[in-house]
Amino acid sequence: MFKNNFKIAFRNLKRNKLYSFINISGLAMGIAAFLLILEYVSFEKSVNGFHKNISSIYRLLNENTKGQTWPQVEPGWAQKAKESFAEIKDYCRFEEGVGQGIVQRSDKKDATFREVNMGYAEGNFFQFFSFNVLKGNAAEFKKPNVVFLSEAGAKKYFANENPVGKSLVLFNQFGKATYSVEGVFSIPANSDIRYDLVFSLETLKNPANLNDNGWARLDNLSSQYINTYFLLSDGADYKKTEQKLISLRNELKKDKDGIVFRLQPFANVHLPASFSDNYQTTGNLKYVYILGIIALLILAIAWFNYINLSTANSLKRASEVGVRKVVGATQQSLVFQFLGESLLVNCIGFVMALVLVQLIQPLFNDIIGKELSLRSLINNPVWIMGLGLLLLGSLVSGAYTAFSLSNFKPVETLKGKLNKSAKGATLRKSLVVFQFSISIALLLATALIYRQLNYMQNQNLGVNTEQLVIIRGPEVGRDSTYSQRRTAFWNDITQQSFIKDYSLSGTIPGNGYNFATSGFTQPGSKKGDELKSYSFAIIDSRYLNTYQIPLKAGRNFTEAETGVEWNDNSKVMLNEKAIEELGFASAEDALRTKIQWDERQLEVIGVVKNYHHTSLQRAIDPIIFYPQNNSAYFSLRLSTNKLQNSIAKLETIYKRYFTDNPFEYYFADENFNRQYITEQQYSRLFTTASIWAIIIACLGLFGLATYTVETRTKEIGVRKVLGASVFTITQLLSKDFLKLVCIAIVIASPIAWYVRT
Repeated sequence: MFKNNFKIAFRNLKRNKLYSFINISGLAMGIAAFLLILEYVSFEKSVNGFHKNISSIYRLLNENTKGQTWPQVEPGWAQKAKESFAEIKDYCRFEEGVGQGIVQRSDKKDATFREVNMGYAEGNFFQFFSFNVLKGNAAEFKKPNVVFLSEAGAKKYFANENPVGKSLVLFNQFGKATYSVEGVFSIPANSDIRYDLVFSLETLKNPANLNDNGWARLDNLSSQYINTYFLLSDGADYKKTEQKLISLRNELKKDKDGIVFRLQPFANVHLPASFSDNYQTTGNLKYVYILGIIALLILAIAWFNYINLSTANSLKRASEVGVRKVVGATQQSLVFQFLGESLLVNCIGFVMALVLVQLIQPLFNDIIGKELSLRSLINNPVWIMGLGLLLLGSLVSGAYTAFSLSNFKPVETLKGKLNKSAKGATLRKSLVVFQFSISIALLLATALIYRQLNYMQNQNLGVNTEQLVIIRGPEVGRDSTYSQRRTAFWNDITQQSFIKDYSLSGTIPGNGYNFATSGFTQPGSKKGDELKSYSFAIIDSRYLNTYQIPLKAGRNFTEAETGVEWNDNSKVMLNEKAIEELGFASAEDALRTKIQWDERQLEVIGVVKNYHHTSLQRAIDPIIFYPQNNSAYFSLRLSTNKLQNSIAKLETIYKRYFTDNPFEYYFADENFNRQYITEQQYSRLFTTASIWAIIIACLGLFGLATYTVETRTKEIGVRKVLGASVFTITQLLSKDFLKLVCIAIVIASPIAWYVRT
């Protein structure tokens, strides 16, 4: 019986080649899109899931009075908490960004790189987290002046050599230090914690290794710069531990800043537990759900195509059903026959979908910026649910078609009455409207997303980043001659005709701030104002001119004022938002009043107009501009002529004064727009999904149009004989479908407008 049904199904596919091609192609495209998006959803849901103790690990967060959270806390709390609360079995601290600098092989000075994916971590880092140590002993990481490399880091510095036992030299704000390579580790792609080089935090426990950076002491309770994770004992109520931590902070923190501690389950660090979870995360739950829904909708469009064409084509097979019933075929046997045909079509579509996935996987990976494959599906149980939905949908779409065909009455089918019936037309029209409503809604939503992204990238930021080249400041060679070499470098720069303006600063637009702090008040401040947080930007006297940021009132820093030592400075500038936060009535009012920062009094000499230092997704921060010749970034505005020649000249000058430092540059506007990489990826992904959905829906519409032409062949012939033109007949045949598409547009437009938010 099975063999016979298979033969009949295969013959039917061959007999109706066009409909078979449309059905199988539509299903293949729908399933392929579903699988690709399921890869992404599965990957996002699996992030950090490989850690063995993930259910018992919690991240310590700070939360301010506005409900905003961030993971950088003071390092001293970890030990204090472990000593105070028995349920805290262990802790692990690591930093990201503070220790960045230039790394060099001790035996090869040409192997020198500025590293971003590096930092200091606790000695138990490789026992606390489940990173696989491939070479060396994890216990060695508990020693000072030890570094472990990722596989990529090992290849970068040592190629095919065994790095264990060799040395690297690190140049950063903690000075110059030599580290022994004692291990190589691997980091899974689905990890939020990513390092190419990880240096032992034990090194910084020695005050002599801090290079006078007392704020970095590991027992301090005042400088927020480190990530802290706790391992709680089994059965511990983390909410109760959280309350204990809050009480401990209130007890030991001398300066009351309104900040409270929060514990965040490690499982929720990438994706929050729900949409109401406001703790800081590294992923976006909203986008994951949206993509999951899009995947299901595209798959639904493909199945509706199949149902539409199968039910439309069923009239051709009505006589076959009638004959089979007359000769004794039961409805059950007919259901199995047609269900078998449906499953055959879905199976062929599934196989073609797998081939299609392999072909377009590189393009998909490029769009999302991740290296995924069908193997990514096994990282999370989401694939089981996805496969179940795939099978269920195939069965439901096939079962509907099977029962529709098997329900034909023998007498009516053999008399040809069904050929004159409009049965099923309403369903087919409804499905067409539904398909195009989905497709058009996706397309419109994508257009709105693209418009918002374009607005963010082209909106007036209040700062000019065009034709600005950023050169990273040197780290190697910061000896007693550094100040002289920097001055000589600047003198050389200013003599170049292609340099229109230049600046030294500790931060640049698009790269965040130097730090954030509170404790600022003015004589008219209210109780609690000292808890407000302000962003710090360390700049020189040419920063505002170089970035073309206007002053609203007052004056800029002088060159002499930027040369004053940090603790000797008594002058600052504020932006308009900071003026508002401090409670000044006007910019002029601020210029007449000194502000208090803990024990220091500062004179406000200028008020800077508000500008977007970070992306437009964030509100403008209250900024305090502090004068100092910080050389973290060299900002140079160049003329447009012979740009590459100008950059080559800059490299020559840079290398002349800062030997052994890698020359790194980028354009300020491109750097600023990197903040929108995630939005760009999702915009491209939504665009691709929308076009994909439209193509599948149009395939179905083409099939229905072809069927309509076939059923109205005689009518078309009569009309042509009577003088109807090709245009008139085309208009006649297409107007019904155009009506359906117009209805779909009317339905989809308000949906897209609502969903855009």
